[in-house]
Amino acid sequence: MSQPSGGRLEAPVLLFYALPSLVLAFPTIPVYIHLPAVYGVELGLGLATTGLVLLGARIFDTVTDPFVGALSDRLGFRGNRRKPWIAAGAPIAGLGLFKLLNPPVGLDWTYLFGWSVLLYAGWTMIAVPYLAWGAELSRDYHERTRITSWREGLMLAGIVLAGAVNTVVTGLGGTEAEALRAMAWAAILSGLVVIPLLLWKVPETSEKSPVQRRAANLRGGAALLLTNRPFMRLLSGWFLNGLANGVPAALFYIYLEHGLGADAGQRATLILIYFIAAILAVPLWLPLSRRIGKHRAWCWAMIAASLAFAAVPLIPEGGLAAFALICAVTGAALGADLVLPPAIQADVVDYDRLRSGRQRAGLQFALWGMSTKFALAAAVGLALPGLEMAGFNPAAPDADGIFVLTVIYALVPVVIKMTAIAVVWRFPLTADRHDIIRRRLSRGSRRNSKLEEAA
Repeated sequence: MSQPSGGRLEAPVLLFYALPSLVLAFPTIPVYIHLPAVYGVELGLGLATTGLVLLGARIFDTVTDPFVGALSDRLGFRGNRRKPWIAAGAPIAGLGLFKLLNPPVGLDWTYLFGWSVLLYAGWTMIAVPYLAWGAELSRDYHERTRITSWREGLMLAGIVLAGAVNTVVTGLGGTEAEALRAMAWAAILSGLVVIPLLLWKVPETSEKSPVQRRAANLRGGAALLLTNRPFMRLLSGWFLNGLANGVPAALFYIYLEHGLGADAGQRATLILIYFIAAILAVPLWLPLSRRIGKHRAWCWAMIAASLAFAAVPLIPEGGLAAFALICAVTGAALGADLVLPPAIQADVVDYDRLRSGRQRAGLQFALWGMSTKFALAAAVGLALPGLEMAGFNPAAPDADGIFVLTVIYALVPVVIKMTAIAVVWRFPLTADRHDIIRRRLSRGSRRNSKLEEAA
């Protein structure tokens, strides 16, 4: 089954494609925000040990991305390249998530490492083909923003729902560990519904051009992509921004507890504000991206987030209302982080296809995911051990320790984001230039079709 890739997708197809992102988002809060505090503090592994273990698991995770991406470009089953990987990855990720969020008493670091690796392996088998599939659903510059908006908007909704589960459970007197188990079950049960709908209702693009059917091998494809300047520029900006987002994510709950004095219920409320703001802001970034371009709109979002983070050291202990405003601004910027760069990356896929004559969406989104994971791994692997080495003691924090916590949480991300803005600001693939690429690809496809008919 083929889906026209040049125009506007029908709403039902787009909905069934985007729904799995809601489920994939459920583990985001527990895995990236809760785990450092739960395993490092509550379960007694220690911040440095937890940070290094998660760093190791995520580095392993990054290695799998390009292999899955290249194989999903090359291998298929009955005309489908993306669906078989998603079908196989879903149960693996579900098992890893359940075990990771249901830790036994008396565990050691091997439990955290082993189940993290399994979760990330399954997650990669789903996420890399899923993102590449989305880039192939349309070749239109603005329609791609619509696709990523639906997908990332529902992803944010999934994060909010996970946060709501956390708020309800803790509000009813449950522990944060019980809230984690509830989020795990919600993700697993929802996945049993939406993943089959995705595989059944959403067609993969069927490309008839022999040029587009050729997929790059891993080594040669990756080497050629390193010479692709728009790809490397976008990837560098994405990595830097991911690192800037990963540092405060790893320290979020620790900062709220020790820097602001927030209790469990207040922490859950603030995280909800952050993600609700991201959802509400998504429709605002779309018209701005049409007016000034996707890359410039993304830069303005990073500028807004930097200004908000720079104000954090001015907030006194107990200043939860002021910090809620910070959460709203940085959450709105997150909406742009999630929607705009993947849409730009889809345009880079077209540029690479015109330049190389090969179909490498899976490999490119694999390297994209690899960059994301490495940024998050570096963030947690540097922030937690760095905090401990600087003298912060979560059992008995003093004024100097809290100052160090605040600097690492708020000011280090500002420096990194400003570097990312400098990289992205003059990104070359504008709407006009992408339109030229589309026309050239279209002429090449028609020419190849005529050659096939003549043969």
